Amino acid sequence: MAPDRQEDLVLKISLFDYDLPTEQIAQAPVSPRDASRLLCLDRDDRVTHHVFSDLVELLPKNALLVLNDTQVLRARLLGRKVSGGRVELLLTEPGPEGWKALWKASHRPRPGEEILPETPGAEPIRVLGDAGEREILVALPGDGLTYLESNGHLPLPPYIRRPDGPEDARRYQTVYAETPGAVAAPTAGLHFTQDLLGRLQARGVKTATLTLHVGIGTFAPVKAEDTDDHPMHAERFCIPEACAQAIAGHPADAPIVAVGTTVVRALESAALESAALGSAALGSAALGSAALGSAALGS
Repeated sequence: MAPDRQEDLVLKISLFDYDLPTEQIAQAPVSPRDASRLLCLDRDDRVTHHVFSDLVELLPKNALLVLNDTQVLRARLLGRKVSGGRVELLLTEPGPEGWKALWKASHRPRPGEEILPETPGAEPIRVLGDAGEREILVALPGDGLTYLESNGHLPLPPYIRRPDGPEDARRYQTVYAETPGAVAAPTAGLHFTQDLLGRLQARGVKTATLTLHVGIGTFAPVKAEDTDDHPMHAERFCIPEACAQAIAGHPADAPIVAVGTTVVRALESAALESAALGSAALGSAALGSAALGSAALGS
């Protein structure tokens, strides 16, 4: 009897070791978006090199693209304590009592303390209490999203070694971002332009949209040697009825292409919960993406 490939699959972190020259890590995105490089690996293990706009010719006409419309928050706040000490906060998740935030300061901010943002005239942030080993709970004045939009910075990935600038407000979002809530962009979608989406639609490719808010776990290093032992952070997702119906009604012989691992994570989590994805789903995804049940377009 042939062994169960899924059960026998052991993914050691050492299998992912490779050399990445520092000079090959772009510090600014290419323009236009769809001029970025695209590597294509087909089912016969053939590798070809393209630019992203070639996707129009590479995708079958009857494909369904599933996109993640999450929008990155200006979740990084810089400020000072009343005593003068510098504080950096990265807001990770809103809740009924306040926002969870990672903190960076010489001393842990204490309940009742106020943090004065660097923005002149901005109202202070109040520390409510602890929310974990490296997290605190804070209260933002007024509407939280409005406050972040006025006073926050985009939390660029740690491999981008420069401050965020005005252009990042546009370029570190997908062109179809609509639902605020992420602390990092769903990067596979950053390469689409409205023109490219229009040309795909004209070719017959359909699109459906869900939301998964990329959480702080995306920045967490993998410390376990066996990837099965790596604790995965949960991320909030919502699959609307229209998206679920588009997937359920798509022909069985036509590909469904998940644009990035965030979409894979949401779809697989929902499918495991309900066995068949045919209706709207709302939940918290805590899955890894070691095995994909559908095609995935990555970055």
